[in-house]
Amino acid sequence: MRVHYLQHVPYERVGWIQDWAESRGHQITGTLIYEDPTGAGALPSPVGVDLLVVMGGPMNVYEHDKYPWLSAEKRFIRACIARGKAVLGVCLGGQLIADALGGVVHKAKFEEIGWYPVELTEEGRQMEVFAHFPDRFTSLQWHGDAFSIPPGATRAAFSEATPNQAFTYDDARVVGLQFHLEETRETLGELLQVARGRGDVCADPGSTEHPWVSPIDDLLAPDAPFEACGELLFGLLDRMVMR
Repeated sequence: MRVHYLQHVPYERVGWIQDWAESRGHQITGTLIYEDPTGAGALPSPVGVDLLVVMGGPMNVYEHDKYPWLSAEKRFIRACIARGKAVLGVCLGGQLIADALGGVVHKAKFEEIGWYPVELTEEGRQMEVFAHFPDRFTSLQWHGDAFSIPPGATRAAFSEATPNQAFTYDDARVVGLQFHLEETRETLGELLQVARGRGDVCADPGSTEHPWVSPIDDLLAPDAPFEACGELLFGLLDRMVMR
């Protein structure tokens, strides 16, 4: 199995996905989009990819002038989907897949940062790729944008703050997630360090304006469910590639 990931910034890494690929004996390679501003020259041929994983990032899918590689990446995602590849998108990655399939990405009603409950829809509970998920689980959130459900896709999960947390397409061969299952304590620590350094920390978490933003120090709490999320992700990826 040839796994390829698209990473948009140095500090949003694949985390548990790397562990999953290595534990299953899969070959894993990646394109570091941030090393090539155009993005066009670095992308592989879809022919050599069995599973494409599109990672997160602080940019928005509609910022083409600021990030010229967005157009090339969307074309690549469409090409992988058209060739019948398995495709998983996480946060920005899910938004990019939604956009590539004709969905709409927009500013969310609420910014969502922290460990919050996510619930499967009735349709999601019937899907084999989510068969190992409980109906309600806790996952990491870190997003200010949200996606609509693309034409032909099925809404699979939601949260109180964000109505569309996951969708599947083409019998769940393609999965878009708004939430993060891939973060380990190490990778999230790196992300938080960058956020602090850049001043990207909410000054009034839990306020009326930011009801779904947790204090940044809470994200690395001793009881944060990193391992439980990793187990959910392992099962999801296993089911995606066995199809």
